Amino acid sequence: MKQKFTFLLLSLPLVLSGCQNISSSCSSSLSSSFEESSLLSSDETTSDSTLSSSTSSSLSSTNSSSSSPVIPEDPYVGIDTKAERDQFYEDYEPAKDYWDSHYRSLHFLMSGSIAEQSDEPTIAPDQPMEGSLLVKNTSSLFSEDGNTYTVLDSQGEVAFEIYRGGAYVALEEVAAYVQAFKDVPVNYNEDKNDRNPKTSPWGKYLRVNHSAFEGDTDKYPYEPSLPDIYGNGGKTRYYELDIGTTGSGYSGEYNDGYSIDRGAARIVYARSRIDGKPLEESFVFYTNNHYNDFWEYLNYENGWGERFGNETGGGKLDSETDCNPTPYVDVALEDFSK
Repeated sequence: MKQKFTFLLLSLPLVLSGCQNISSSCSSSLSSSFEESSLLSSDETTSDSTLSSSTSSSLSSTNSSSSSPVIPEDPYVGIDTKAERDQFYEDYEPAKDYWDSHYRSLHFLMSGSIAEQSDEPTIAPDQPMEGSLLVKNTSSLFSEDGNTYTVLDSQGEVAFEIYRGGAYVALEEVAAYVQAFKDVPVNYNEDKNDRNPKTSPWGKYLRVNHSAFEGDTDKYPYEPSLPDIYGNGGKTRYYELDIGTTGSGYSGEYNDGYSIDRGAARIVYARSRIDGKPLEESFVFYTNNHYNDFWEYLNYENGWGERFGNETGGGKLDSETDCNPTPYVDVALEDFSK
């Protein structure tokens, strides 16, 4: 695959600091934090085990150059009420760059696609193969400041960008976000029990849940074991988060603006190791039937591995006796940017 661009490859996100909760009151602290952050050097990094929440990281910026960054003005001043946000979505376009995304988040506006989606991933028709194995992209293409992550397509060309601290609901974009930042988008409430869209400024775009995923197949024998997962004797901690779909055999509408039906769709991803060492390999999985079966995200647009798990093996959904989970399907590794 031919490289079409030049990026600084960062293995881990930069240390960011910010406000614990997004609100208009955070704006006054932003200007001073931008100036202070420009003093940080480009080699200041953090391990996965010390990552802050996306809500915090979305409200600050790290500049790796010695000169002060050029910070554009906020184009969304005056969009602060539900009626004003509803009007914004009438002629909606996704965020065009990091600063656009950043200011949208300050006003509780989406950065990514808001199109309805089914509960099954869209799979590229020309997925790269190495022998009999599908190929997972190993490149990590970040902007120099670490705030923009570039997603490639199956041919190694630029497909789209994801912005740190942005708001996302689409499966493809949320998978790319956790792949890049090992955290959830800013429109997620990490407490899965605090899920009232009527009181949240995110409204129908509110998503919930960011919690540890045990993966203990002795307790849940219908679940397939994920690579090196802590709950099965491995050294990798996995986390899970909700994905809202618009209806399927497993789930109804996730968020209608009045209440949330969490349904059965989740992303489960490798977040850190129990020994504090860096992750040896990044893993992001999607399940549409509550951990019975998974697809692996292969780190490129519409790149998904073979489905594996209980129903794939002919087992009965959620059955602890009539279950037959097939194992994780191995993939080949390749850097698509080269």
